[in-house]
Amino acid sequence: MKDIWFFFKKELLESWRTYRFMILAVVFLIFALMSPFIAKLTPEIMKMSFGDSLGIKLPKPTSVDSWTQFYKNIAQIGIFVVAIMFGGTMSQELSRGTLINLVTKGLSRWAVVAAKYLCLVVEWVVVVSSAFFVTWGYTVYFFPDSRSPHVVAGFLPLLLFGLFFLAVILFGSTLARNSYDGLLFTILVMAVLYLVNLFKDAQNYNPVSLIGDNMALVQGTKDLAKLAPGMAIAVVATGCLLGGAVAVLNKKKVGIVV
Repeated sequence: MKDIWFFFKKELLESWRTYRFMILAVVFLIFALMSPFIAKLTPEIMKMSFGDSLGIKLPKPTSVDSWTQFYKNIAQIGIFVVAIMFGGTMSQELSRGTLINLVTKGLSRWAVVAAKYLCLVVEWVVVVSSAFFVTWGYTVYFFPDSRSPHVVAGFLPLLLFGLFFLAVILFGSTLARNSYDGLLFTILVMAVLYLVNLFKDAQNYNPVSLIGDNMALVQGTKDLAKLAPGMAIAVVATGCLLGGAVAVLNKKKVGIVV
């Protein structure tokens, strides 16, 4: 545990010094602010742009529009920003040889993987939770309605998907020779998951459903229990990916790109 704590502090400090955490926080804060504001202003923008020539009366925006925008931003852009920011988390260490001194002094490789994953998880939880609460606050302020009664139920699968997604990134980065290969691995995994999601019978078992059914959960048209298979698979897959990352790292010569 001492090894994990030592390396965890080193990772947090590096994340701060390289502005990785700050950049990610700013991006997600922008998403958090954009979601309710876009929902609020879209009808006015449309009216100013087209006037009466549009020929239809735009519906009054609600909290559903704000949360829809939030989850769309996170699922379509946010997770790929995370992949780009964290894609070299292990491959850069291996290519630069910065682990040589630590490993030769007795730092176990499983502790490296555990500490890196723990650091990624802390950053993800802080960033996405902050964005969620900012969105929630502005949504309640702009849209004090009852059309989104289960906002927490919609958020929990997103939070869990992030833990799975970070394990994919870390495994890909450990397997890869550079940041680009790790990013490519992550993209391929996501592509496969989206293809599998085309089959209706597989959707509730697919981890990607955790970022696809959030609005149904928020509105109460879908029960969180229906996503239990996908959540369970995400947890098991996370454990397997982390175990795989340790196995791959054990076979690599630290400091040499293989």
